[in-house]
Amino acid sequence: MDKEIWTAFLKATKHYHSLIDKINAGVPDIAAQIQYVVDNRNGPSYTVKTPVVYNLALDDFSPDSEIKMILVGDNPGRREQEHRRYLVGPSGKMAGNFFRAHPELDIDFGKNVLILNKTPIHTPRTAELRELCARDVQLEAAVHSSQRTMAKLLEEFWNALSAKAGKTEKLITVWIIGYSEMKKGGIFEVYTETLKNLCAVNSALKEHIFFFRHFSMNQFAIDFKQKAQPGKSAAKNLERIGIAYRKQVLG
Repeated sequence: MDKEIWTAFLKATKHYHSLIDKINAGVPDIAAQIQYVVDNRNGPSYTVKTPVVYNLALDDFSPDSEIKMILVGDNPGRREQEHRRYLVGPSGKMAGNFFRAHPELDIDFGKNVLILNKTPIHTPRTAELRELCARDVQLEAAVHSSQRTMAKLLEEFWNALSAKAGKTEKLITVWIIGYSEMKKGGIFEVYTETLKNLCAVNSALKEHIFFFRHFSMNQFAIDFKQKAQPGKSAAKNLERIGIAYRKQVLG
């Protein structure tokens, strides 16, 4: 990354930090609210360490880093809030395994992928965001507002990293993983609507967004295997699958 791109990248990370600070200040009891959800769910209990998670992996990047992809997940789960990094649990391992199994994609999951989420607010499972929102109107507003900002941050990071791409260079690819809750009435409806509005203006961004099933429970790999056409490269199959889902989500 040259100086201009690096400066724009750092500016985006600063905005990311500002979002985390805003949520924590606006909902001072958010840790207790999430802890209640954790303690009263049908699953193992644990102590919530980081209710709103900034992905520390972004701070590992340097001007010498080569970011080839932005990957957007759902929201931080148990391991993510413990380590303050995204996709470090089973889903992250499956993602890493997929890219290792397809070296022709030329993606090192640990080095070349910038990972964002649709919201930085933690719940044990994504579905429990709905329960969290139902507990308090202030929490619901924070979840919705965070989705708007995270969609805007996706565009900001993409613009920063794509700014100097010439005619012979590829623009940054965006994979949005998990789209089932992006429908109308879904948990991430606000993120979807914000992204649609951004893409209506930034058509280049839309053309470089691809949607896929989530890595959790091996959904991504199973879907890829079922939909891949024999004789086509992994890249071509991923492009076709990702575009089909993009039409489904963004129109």
